[in-house]
Amino acid sequence: MVLNARLDHRDPLVFDTHELGRRPGALQRLTRTVDAPRDFGLQGVIGVPEGAPVELDLRLESVMEGVLVTGTARAKAEGECVRCLEPLEQQLEADFQELFSYPDADDRGRPAAEPGDDAEDDEDRLFIEDGLIGLEPVLRDAVVLALPMQPVCQEDCQGLCSECGVRLSDDPDHHHDAVDIRWAALQGLAGSLEDGEKDEMSGDGPESADAAEKQEK
Repeated sequence: MVLNARLDHRDPLVFDTHELGRRPGALQRLTRTVDAPRDFGLQGVIGVPEGAPVELDLRLESVMEGVLVTGTARAKAEGECVRCLEPLEQQLEADFQELFSYPDADDRGRPAAEPGDDAEDDEDRLFIEDGLIGLEPVLRDAVVLALPMQPVCQEDCQGLCSECGVRLSDDPDHHHDAVDIRWAALQGLAGSLEDGEKDEMSGDGPESADAAEKQEK
């Protein structure tokens, strides 16, 4: 059976359930503001900065199998717009619900005869340890699900110009004249021909020089 790893009652995300007791139906409501732990969100994309305040509204209910925790976490997330790369802030509200099981009870709330029989199922469960429950893994999962995978500063953000990198939302009329590379060589040839014609008209070309020389003779 997998238990929570050495919970510390001094940890702000660890809660004591002793007052709740093991009487089904007993209820406890809690509010607490805690500092966000490290890497709280989608790393490299958006998340709650370490140490930022996280407001928790919790409802702890005693049930046959353990303690059912229902709650909401509120905080301010920071990240970067995936379109224009500008920094952004977003109010986060993550709802969660998790059952923390008694180590000595099975799914029906009865004493477990063989704790090792359901080892695979236990890997996906959280347990109460000496009357303590740790909410950090639950909060992390809830925050990741509540945050956008591709955050944007605004829904109609146009991103950056692919040619010069200017932010298009700041310059809606920004554009570049497109030149088809297939015609670039012909445009160069046309330019050379035009220059030749101008030389002939101005008398600076080689034929004009020959004509002038014959005329002098």
